[in-house]
Amino acid sequence: PPGSCRAFWGWLNAVFNKVDHERIRAVGPDRAASEWLLRCGALVRYQGSPRWQQDYNGLPTGPLGKYKIEAINATDSCIMYRGFDYLDGLEHVTDIKLEKCMYIQDECLQRLSETNNLQKSLQQLKIISCGNVTDKGILALHKLTSLEYLYLSDLPGIREKETTFRVLQEALPNLELELDLE
Repeated sequence: PPGSCRAFWGWLNAVFNKVDHERIRAVGPDRAASEWLLRCGALVRYQGSPRWQQDYNGLPTGPLGKYKIEAINATDSCIMYRGFDYLDGLEHVTDIKLEKCMYIQDECLQRLSETNNLQKSLQQLKIISCGNVTDKGILALHKLTSLEYLYLSDLPGIREKETTFRVLQEALPNLELELDLE
């Protein structure tokens, strides 16, 4: 029947995003988050490496805590709010790119900004073509006090551009805000 394929993929993506707290304890937050992100189609880059990790089966092995996620590229991935608990233990993430993420919505950005470790480490954030993001989600980013650069593009849900950006700029005076919005 029509719509059943979409419902199946939505269900499967929800399964991919289910947080396994036992796994986080067993392998550490960076390894568990890497597994989640790659399972959902995102890429990760580790500290000290110029290379993006994209192959789930090629995840590096080594002692617990050896590989620390520095950057996340979630372009075309199926990450969703349900999986954001994986971000809690990440202490070294400086760069996140959310592009064409159909499940990213305001609650995701709010959750991102409330993650203590990301408040301290995240320096660059790009949000591009995420149709469910509105002014509310962008305003929630004010808690990311280390954020130095924010790029926003193709976000039709942002309606009060001037007010939203002024409030965000006042909350984060050192923020370089780059906009490509119609």
